[in-house]
Amino acid sequence: MDLLNTLVDKGLRRELPTREEALAVLATSDDDLLDVVAAAGKVRRHWFGRRVKLNYLVNLKSGLCPEDCSYCSQRLGSKAEILKYTWLKPEEASQAAAAGVAGGAKRVCLVASGRGPTDRDVDRVAKTIAAVKEENEGVEVCACLGLLSDGQAERLRGAGADAYNHNLNTSEATYADITKTHTYADRVDTVQKAHAAGLSACSGLIAGMGEKDEDLVDVVFSLRELDADSVPVNFLIPFEGTPLAKEWNLTPQRCLRILAMARFVCPDIEVRIAGGREVHLRSLQPLALNIANSIFLGDYLTSEGQAGKDDLAMIADTGFEVEGMDQVTLPRHRVDAAAGCGAHEGGACGSHEGGGCGPCGSAEPATEPAAEPVAEPVAEPVADANEARTDLVAVRRRGAGTDLAPNA
Repeated sequence: MDLLNTLVDKGLRRELPTREEALAVLATSDDDLLDVVAAAGKVRRHWFGRRVKLNYLVNLKSGLCPEDCSYCSQRLGSKAEILKYTWLKPEEASQAAAAGVAGGAKRVCLVASGRGPTDRDVDRVAKTIAAVKEENEGVEVCACLGLLSDGQAERLRGAGADAYNHNLNTSEATYADITKTHTYADRVDTVQKAHAAGLSACSGLIAGMGEKDEDLVDVVFSLRELDADSVPVNFLIPFEGTPLAKEWNLTPQRCLRILAMARFVCPDIEVRIAGGREVHLRSLQPLALNIANSIFLGDYLTSEGQAGKDDLAMIADTGFEVEGMDQVTLPRHRVDAAAGCGAHEGGACGSHEGGGCGPCGSAEPATEPAAEPVAEPVAEPVADANEARTDLVAVRRRGAGTDLAPNA
């Protein structure tokens, strides 16, 4: 396909596709699906080789959020029967993080429900960051605490945080349809605050909320414009007891097309398969590793994920390798740009897309490109296209906030 050849060429040059090209990826047929995966895989391997970065979530405070985000099981008014608990102690969070690191995770994501942290909350998280880093040498720590006030990103960076996550989730045009208690602009402001403080910006989206193709393209283009270093692609987990419980709009094939579109728009950025991959990609998860270079290991915030050992087996069986602590995730030109700004290794400077602090340097891949893989056979989907697979949605009952061992 001429479209895919063009997108590969642009991806190897870090050139932004047109909106029409991005939309065309989402409109490709199932007959062309393996070609789409192979094309996105060429771009993925050029910049990231065959490495897969493992990330591990620690839910510091679960449930009882005052925000009304329709997709969230922790939202105001949620009837989802999730775990609810207040702040973990630093040593508890460190123990939870250690399980993920032992399983191969390179980054620990410390998450707390709520609109945003108070200054006291920032102090509490700072102690947790110190505890995690003291017990896990070399680990990256990403904080995800909601909307940030002035000065809080700087304090988190001073405490040792390497990154900050705050997802845009959907397009600006449709944001008010999923949340009323804060705005799209509020979310953009927090990503910019984190970026300005020298934290690596992590920001992504949620697919499957009833959005149009144009919304998916808009939010991914916005993420590139914000110069996020990592883009988590979440697939809606329709929790019973939330407003979007009946939204089953995704097929495994559509999920792969969404990931491919994100890779073409963000060729040299960490694209992460995040929440919902087990529910919606199902048996096609291994194919997604040819597009994305990062996943979450084990469980999520309020839902259970695939067993950690199965994650590792999937990576090995597909011919990929777990990224080590001594390996740098991002391509050299992004790391060099961040160093020029005084940001942490792997941070971002805003110099892409015409703003910030100077040239990004050479655009060499982090590793030598690997040989082209043989296309894998596509498994037949178990369910009809939009059949509700409620059997695959499992509320987390282990790990942080419980007395049971975590899944890592």
